[in-house]
Amino acid sequence: MMNSIDRALAAAVDVAWGPLLIVLLLGGGLYLTIRSRFLPFVGVRHALEILRGKYDRPSDPGELTHFQALATALSSTIGLGNIGGVAIAITQGGPGAVFWMWMAGIVGMATKFFTCTLAILYRGRDSEGNLQGGPMYYIEAGLGKKFRFLAIFFSICGMVGCLASFQSNQVAGILLETFEVPRFATGLVCLVLVGMVSLGGIQRVGKVAGRLVPLMCLIYLASGLLIVFLRYTQIPEVLTSIFHDAFTGTAAVGGAAGITFARVIQTGVKRAVFSNEAGLGTAPMAHGAAKTNEPVREGLVAMLGPFIDTILVCSLTAFIILSTGLWQGSGAVEGVALTVRAYESVLGSSGKLLLVVVAAMFGFTTMIGYSYYGRKCFSYLFGADKARYYDVFYFAMLYVGAVWSAASVVNLIDTSYAMMALPNMIATLVLAPKVMEATKQYFRRLSSE
Repeated sequence: MMNSIDRALAAAVDVAWGPLLIVLLLGGGLYLTIRSRFLPFVGVRHALEILRGKYDRPSDPGELTHFQALATALSSTIGLGNIGGVAIAITQGGPGAVFWMWMAGIVGMATKFFTCTLAILYRGRDSEGNLQGGPMYYIEAGLGKKFRFLAIFFSICGMVGCLASFQSNQVAGILLETFEVPRFATGLVCLVLVGMVSLGGIQRVGKVAGRLVPLMCLIYLASGLLIVFLRYTQIPEVLTSIFHDAFTGTAAVGGAAGITFARVIQTGVKRAVFSNEAGLGTAPMAHGAAKTNEPVREGLVAMLGPFIDTILVCSLTAFIILSTGLWQGSGAVEGVALTVRAYESVLGSSGKLLLVVVAAMFGFTTMIGYSYYGRKCFSYLFGADKARYYDVFYFAMLYVGAVWSAASVVNLIDTSYAMMALPNMIATLVLAPKVMEATKQYFRRLSSE
């Protein structure tokens, strides 16, 4: 039976990530970048001022500060997708997949700006009267009741896509390989630790994420930059392989040899969305809880996410893996374990231990962040008072993910992601004029203050 499920998931992910979705994510992101007059690039300084709290007002509605909202969103984006997802992209799509990850990350900044602005612009209330934001709310309020079926479809797919099975799978894999910890034991520990934080609500998630995310980013960036310094002579060769294979469609050697050009693009975009979640619709659920009356401010803060996640963190991982050459010759789907071996080959056993600790932290923060997203999808469909039923499902799937095969877990989540992105991107493109009107009004008010 498990073999049949694995085959079905492998077939489903290829269908879901077809040309339509790739064009919608890349083409849609490019359109939004141009439509915003390249705001993700010219508005960075103002975004950083907002993030530092310059415009915070305690009386504003919401549950999280701008910084906490970004940290909560980054707790799910900066995670094992950066460490394991990049490794999977390279083993499946070769070095060229990294280039298309960059492209998806760059246009994803505009996508995040639009979706997270919409999350505040069309906030609604759940069955308990709490202020909420996210694709389900701006689809229903922005497009009208007749399009509520898209909000329902998004929420159904979100309950599966926002499971943290990939994270528990990858943490279980590296602990098994490094310390011979049984997978079932890791699954049980993940269940208990995540439950202790996530059941405390979004405020507790925001506080924990606000403390852990900056720390783990600094540790990973510092160690990654050290490897870049030690292997700086490999930089030209790595960049050449990335740009060459991005357009030739043929990886030089290894398990990805002979892949098509379309496959390289598909793999890069898929893994970028898995990592930075631009267009997916998860980040608007976190940023929708921000304490602000200005939708555009939260959109400006949110657009920093894909740059931090994909352009900075993912690029470091890609260089580390490609500079060591350890990805070559493997036909298997490899994630964190490959990155751990790359670290060990440069920094020795201390590097291996460091990455294991960082990966566990990355995995943990993503697990607690995703628990909030899944609950919001469930609450929209069935009522906030029944969210505890989803918690049982979520925690159970942490355990299942820990003991299941990596390929099947990746295919399950990737398929669900694709189904989430479709209604979210359609709604975002249709509602883009509303965002631009709000943006003009915001900067007009700002200039008059």
